[in-house]
Amino acid sequence: MHSRAVRERGNTTKRNRLHPAQVVVSGFALTILVGTALLMLPNARVGPGAASFLEALFTATSAVCVTGLTVVDTAVYWTPFGQIVILFLIQIGGFGIMSFASVVGLAIARKLSLRSRMTAAAETKSVGLEDVKGLVVGVVRISLAIEATVALMLALRFMIGYGEPVGRAVWLGVFHSVSSFNNAGFALFSDNLMGYATDAWICLPICAAVILGGLGFPVIVQLRRQLRAQVRQPFRWSIRTWTMNTRIVIAGTIVLLVLGTAYITAVEWSNPNTLGPLGWPGKLLVGFFQAVQTRTAGFNSVDIAQLDSATLLGMDVLMLIGGGPAGTAGGIKITTFAVLFFILWTEVRGQVAVNVFGKRLSRAVHREAITIALLAVGVIITATAVLMLMTDISLDALLFETISAFATVGLSTGITAGLPWGGQVILILLMFIGRLGPITFASAIALRERHATYELPKERPIIG
Repeated sequence: MHSRAVRERGNTTKRNRLHPAQVVVSGFALTILVGTALLMLPNARVGPGAASFLEALFTATSAVCVTGLTVVDTAVYWTPFGQIVILFLIQIGGFGIMSFASVVGLAIARKLSLRSRMTAAAETKSVGLEDVKGLVVGVVRISLAIEATVALMLALRFMIGYGEPVGRAVWLGVFHSVSSFNNAGFALFSDNLMGYATDAWICLPICAAVILGGLGFPVIVQLRRQLRAQVRQPFRWSIRTWTMNTRIVIAGTIVLLVLGTAYITAVEWSNPNTLGPLGWPGKLLVGFFQAVQTRTAGFNSVDIAQLDSATLLGMDVLMLIGGGPAGTAGGIKITTFAVLFFILWTEVRGQVAVNVFGKRLSRAVHREAITIALLAVGVIITATAVLMLMTDISLDALLFETISAFATVGLSTGITAGLPWGGQVILILLMFIGRLGPITFASAIALRERHATYELPKERPIIG
């Protein structure tokens, strides 16, 4: 009887224990609520009174989910205190709530429990639990190093090139550095970065931070380790030592940046409202800058509302793909898109196994990629359809807005603030779901995992 009671208590504890994905979702939700409460304080808003609940909730969600969509002007609506709250929410969201909590636990206890390592693995998409401790510590070190470097470059440019006071220049540098590395897209200028569209000393450091943040922490950590090894043993550099994930992310990033820059620059080359008045160096810089921002960063150096519809459609595709996994970027991720491409390529060639860089992909990876893509498309189409019923806004603008929210990009044609409260709530849900990922979100709300102990007989329907 005693052993039976012990087993029953153990089973009850196991049932009541949250799945790591549920902990991640709960952590993000709690942080958003705390941020909302802080932004509703009277001293967080310029002028009398406090921000409304929806304004604070939308801003906090956008910051924690490192999106950048806003319903108020960040530069003039929020006080320095409110802007500092937004900055911390961006940083916490970029680190990942569970990664951040793991770092705090590591600093206190000098070790991670198995439970904490599982939770951090769910957030960082780490392959092996034994790598989580080093990965989380690496996240903080690398993030702060990159942010500090970019902040210094931007602060010097604002101070020397634009005559900003030292304190103001440092604040601008720090805020935009954190916002860019975490792919957030929040800016302290009412026109975002349109005033610096042709300033390479502002745009290129921000682009570098966005690209590095969008690679994903596992890729950055591996590149960092290899650079250290290169210093110890020169001329031993080889991409053969890279993991499949690193190869796909690096190759995909280069291809998407080149194609995105060429497409946006070509389509907008003669547009009098965007690139038309600029010289060719300025056109190339702006085209490259906007191609980088579709990696889910969200800064804009031109008026997005003035872009050609064909440009918006191309940016929709780039935003949906997003950046690397386990980083600050959103979207379905480069790796998911690459797996779908290789599945398609394999089927076209009539082959059976999907091979990538000399390795065979497991069928579980096929299912995950297809599931993520279909869930993303389904969520975006549903949200767009609902917004179309709520408003009279054009389809291309609404589709752009929903993809931007779901992919946590933050680029906008300027319709966000004008949406009815129900439309803004839809964007909040899209940002939340998009930041956590459809798979993580779905698994978090599932009651429990069920493993079938049998297999049904196979039968093949007619496809096509």
